[in-house]
Amino acid sequence: MDPCPSSNANSVTGFYTFVSRGMEELERAFLANNFMSIQFLQRVLSLLRSFHTQLTLLVHKLHLPLGDKWLDEYMDETSKLWETCLLLKNAISNFEPYYSAGFNLASSLDSHSHLSPQVVRAISGCRREALGLEEQNRALMETRIHTLCLRLDERVSVESKLNGFNGFRGVLYAMRNVSSMLLMILLHGLVYCWPETSELVAGGYDGGRLFLGSAVMVSAARLRQRVAAEMGGAGPGILLYEFRTARVEVEELRGELEAEGGVGERVESVRACFGVLRSGAENIICQLDDFFDEIVEGRKKLLDFCSHR
Repeated sequence: MDPCPSSNANSVTGFYTFVSRGMEELERAFLANNFMSIQFLQRVLSLLRSFHTQLTLLVHKLHLPLGDKWLDEYMDETSKLWETCLLLKNAISNFEPYYSAGFNLASSLDSHSHLSPQVVRAISGCRREALGLEEQNRALMETRIHTLCLRLDERVSVESKLNGFNGFRGVLYAMRNVSSMLLMILLHGLVYCWPETSELVAGGYDGGRLFLGSAVMVSAARLRQRVAAEMGGAGPGILLYEFRTARVEVEELRGELEAEGGVGERVESVRACFGVLRSGAENIICQLDDFFDEIVEGRKKLLDFCSHR
């Protein structure tokens, strides 16, 4: 996902434009896809990666003072990215027993197209794995979310501080807010969400906090409001569209078997649902692994950059 040519992001103003356009594209993707679909969440992660890459490249253009506080702030931001993505990967890995149970159910239906004891056990297995998955991910969120420092409405005491480090402090301020929001969307979709207490639902952009990157904050707030509005109708749990669809498919399958005694084309529908869930989970894990490599490489480049100037 490339909101605008990377060469345009080689200045502070260009970087803000890059991020703002990226957020606008993501808002369009949100409107074009199902709520918390794998496709949308993949775009969220892709955009987060592109912001990180451009942030690292920007440092080389600003002639920042060696060993100053800007480096500590950059390292803090990338540590937040690393820890949150590690939580995401752990949570997505928990999906494997569930979609394996789904494929087992489809295989059972190939041999027994009626409500046989084998099919009943396979359906029960799917239900059990879905409940276990949500419980595992709920526990992950409860134990880890407060250690991640995701600040969605961070304030600065003096707006002039945002001009520090040739404007890089303002860039970091904008990125902390934007990346926290994108990470929170990923966590709600892939790990667990309590809509009534979500920080995405509370707060929003304060129009009085104007600075060079205000367009970034406005576009981010607009996406945040759209996500929050959709979350209002969801109950607690994993919000991932494909996960919820698979659960509905299993329940509808059970209903059809009980009412009609047969499943017709439902077998392929169940198999397709779990296939999309598996491929999406595997794709996101691959993206996260690539992101880990990019974070390590970015930190190494900046440390080398500071050591050899």
